[in-house]
Amino acid sequence: MKPVFFANPRKLPETKEIPGRVVVLDIAFASVGLSPGYDDVTEPFINGLGNRLAKWIDHHDHPYHARFEGDPRFLLTTKAAHPACPELISPELVEATGEVDSFVCHYDFDGLFSTAKWMLGGREPYPGSDRDARAVDSRIGEISDMGSVIDRGIRARFRKSSFKLTVLRFLLSGCDTRSQEWKEIRAAAQEYEATAEQARKLAEKYEVMGSLALVKVPGHSPRFDKTELLMIGQNMAPVSAVVHSGNIAVAARFDSGIDLLTLLGVAGGMPTRVSVPLSYMQKVLAIGALSLEELRGQSSGGGHDDDQET
Repeated sequence: MKPVFFANPRKLPETKEIPGRVVVLDIAFASVGLSPGYDDVTEPFINGLGNRLAKWIDHHDHPYHARFEGDPRFLLTTKAAHPACPELISPELVEATGEVDSFVCHYDFDGLFSTAKWMLGGREPYPGSDRDARAVDSRIGEISDMGSVIDRGIRARFRKSSFKLTVLRFLLSGCDTRSQEWKEIRAAAQEYEATAEQARKLAEKYEVMGSLALVKVPGHSPRFDKTELLMIGQNMAPVSAVVHSGNIAVAARFDSGIDLLTLLGVAGGMPTRVSVPLSYMQKVLAIGALSLEELRGQSSGGGHDDDQET
């Protein structure tokens, strides 16, 4: 397997450490207006790679996408047009790009499946894996049994690079459910239930204020699945928010028509999931005073989740 560097929009590897021609997959441009942002992270990374950047593929809106129109190194689209990144990768694209030496990918389901599909020459690791990536990244639609196990495993061991490599090896080797990799993935998926249960316990502390459901998580709390906690909150109000570790994660359903970037005054990011510092608390609380129609009326655009935590 060629070198793979796992990253997120605000934490990218040093370009000097990445060998040869590089493909970047499912990494959004960092937000404008937050720190560290585009000027601090994304632009230096692009400039550092220079002509070694073979292709940058991403499916999340950003105001600076327009800067790279016509640049053959970039394939940039919107999450509304392509809810997941793997579907953008085709055999024709891989062949046209030519030999690649290294990969930088987002360390979630979407990023790992994009990388595996590229390494397989643009072929799905298993039939329907593109559809699974859509379901996982948008949290809309059905996911296969295999996709569900892998998703839960990744969420349970989200910070472990060694586990990400295990998932990649499984996807690249024909998805053999008799393999040691599959045994490890299943074991990780079983661990996920503990973090999901903790999320359900924390959800009992949600406070609903009009269109906003907000919960404050103590810093000493056991590990929990933040995505699960946010999704539970969305059953209580159109927008949910989790305050934890000096940040506020704010989310709405993928198909809600709500653009949190516009509502919170952030440029670049996922329209239905945004992480902002505590200084944005008043803007977050102001969401509660708006009706669903007002939330949708003030919304436009789309983007990417800077990070995911459990």
